[in-house]
Amino acid sequence: MVDVNQLIRNAQSAKDQGNDTLALDYFKQALSLYPNEVGLLSACGNLCVKQTRYEEAAGYFRRILHFNKSPEVRNALCYALQALGNHAQLNAQYQLAAACFEEALQHQPSNPAFWYNLGNAQRELHQFPAAANSFQKAISGDPSFADAYNNLGNIQRELGQLDLAIESYQKALSINPNLFHALSHLVHQKQHICDWKGEANDNLMNQIDQIRRWVRTKPEAQISPFAFLAMPSTTAEEQKLCASHYVEQNYRALFDIGKKQAYQHNNQLKSKINIGYLSADFRLHPLAFLITELIENHDRSRFNIHAYSYGKEDETPVRKRLIEAFDSFVDIRAMNDFEAATKINADQIDILVDLTGFTQSSRTGIVALKPASIHINWLGYPGTMGAFNHNDNDALFDYLIADETIAPNPTDFYEKLLYLPCYQPNTKRAFSTTTNKAAHHLPENSFVFCCFNQTFKITADVFAVWMRLLKKVPDSVLWLLDCNQWAKENLRKEAVSAGIDQNRLIFAPRTHSDAHLERQRHADLFLDTTPYNAHTTASDIIWAGVPIVTWMGDTFPARVAASLLKQVGLSELICDSLSAYEQKALAIANNRSKLNELKTTISKAKTESNLFNAQQFAQQLEEQYESVWLAYCQDTSLRQ
Repeated sequence: MVDVNQLIRNAQSAKDQGNDTLALDYFKQALSLYPNEVGLLSACGNLCVKQTRYEEAAGYFRRILHFNKSPEVRNALCYALQALGNHAQLNAQYQLAAACFEEALQHQPSNPAFWYNLGNAQRELHQFPAAANSFQKAISGDPSFADAYNNLGNIQRELGQLDLAIESYQKALSINPNLFHALSHLVHQKQHICDWKGEANDNLMNQIDQIRRWVRTKPEAQISPFAFLAMPSTTAEEQKLCASHYVEQNYRALFDIGKKQAYQHNNQLKSKINIGYLSADFRLHPLAFLITELIENHDRSRFNIHAYSYGKEDETPVRKRLIEAFDSFVDIRAMNDFEAATKINADQIDILVDLTGFTQSSRTGIVALKPASIHINWLGYPGTMGAFNHNDNDALFDYLIADETIAPNPTDFYEKLLYLPCYQPNTKRAFSTTTNKAAHHLPENSFVFCCFNQTFKITADVFAVWMRLLKKVPDSVLWLLDCNQWAKENLRKEAVSAGIDQNRLIFAPRTHSDAHLERQRHADLFLDTTPYNAHTTASDIIWAGVPIVTWMGDTFPARVAASLLKQVGLSELICDSLSAYEQKALAIANNRSKLNELKTTISKAKTESNLFNAQQFAQQLEEQYESVWLAYCQDTSLRQ
């Protein structure tokens, strides 16, 4: 018969010698004889915690609670649940993380850290109202919890409550003025609502200057790279720094896991290269209108084309067409990053092309795990995606698809550049309906300036130019996208301050994409924004037959419209300064024959230029795919 006391002595001896694994085994043997012995349960639980076996530890502490509901036991269980929840969150197991913190809150219902962590998991699960409630509970438990205010602001932003989000970010910063990410979020939302003013340190440009200093001097600062791109005055060098800091802080752990995983990659030349496209936007989304014809035109004798989708199933004809265009379409929404990467690797993807980047719903963690042989950044994020330790050899992506206009300086990027004549593909689209100006509240005989960029792209100096144009062109109106109620109100106030009747600003409500495309034909001249140009919006307006005046800046997002204009033979509309931009727009508005000439050029270019030639674009892109694949197979240094 087994002597339980001897088992316990053996366990203690093993523990004293530092052999916790053996000690746990002895305690488990003893526990099998006395399954309700609290001391043995406690010993097993504590050793599991020591060995970071938190799920197992939680099981032991739960069993103890049946016999002993003391605060000490509850605390031990909550400790294990918190550790397990944090580990699950880190590994994108958000359902498990939420369950852990919900259970912990049953025992410590006022614990602000548990509410905060639950809110973070709920946000990842897109349970936004529940997440807002969790962050509010965290704040109730700890009114000085700056990060809880910041994350509440993030949820309010997701819910479209931009005014409340701004208040939350401001509260977070009042508690902790050095909460880097909160200031980044605050600035970006102020840009969304076109709130450019403020007193002293609250002035938008002063806040942007502060963020730029942090990017240059505080590597630990969590600054959203996407938000940083849109901030006026940021340089390509700073954008590069910002991306690398962000990668290091958010994806280093996954990058290291990927190295240990050591995924197997094919490095042999073969008849068909496996291309994988990764995106949240294989649905009714601007991206679909760029890539659908490209996917359909890929040469299936040389390539297998796969989709890895983590966006919602919107059951639209756009999504259906895309599903049919790919050779395989894998929905990875239910997979965590590691599971998705493992699937991609199992499918033997040679080149993985991420079409989302650091934009909303990004799953950059999949790329950090390095599941494919080659990884390419394209279309979703107009800039470099950074590198670990600022080392080109540890760039998050191997390549970035660009063109000579948007990326004239390769040193602005960690990725190697793959040049095409124009980096942006397009899909031809039909106009399904025909409307008149009156249907859109546009005066019949007016000259219609327009800008359908999102409001975060509108800057004070560009808007001031627009107001001067309205003054100098008496029968003109400015047609803008109605993005949110606060931006509309602020832009009207700015117009009145500039001496312009606010009714000359006409806001186009949100509508479905085909209707939006058709109504753009009623515009006369598109006025671009900088430092973040029209991108897909520029392709749309060109397809609608409307010329664009752009001011080409120094960074990728500030040069996209120029790239597109060159493709349709309208380089004359590319300006090198704000004053030249204003003069060009005014000259066109005052010269109807010139405007008609420009529209004729666009009309011809829609069929004669390469901008909307998906077949030719596919061939040019495929040449680049084959080139990098050949280099990978022949050069062992690329496979380190």
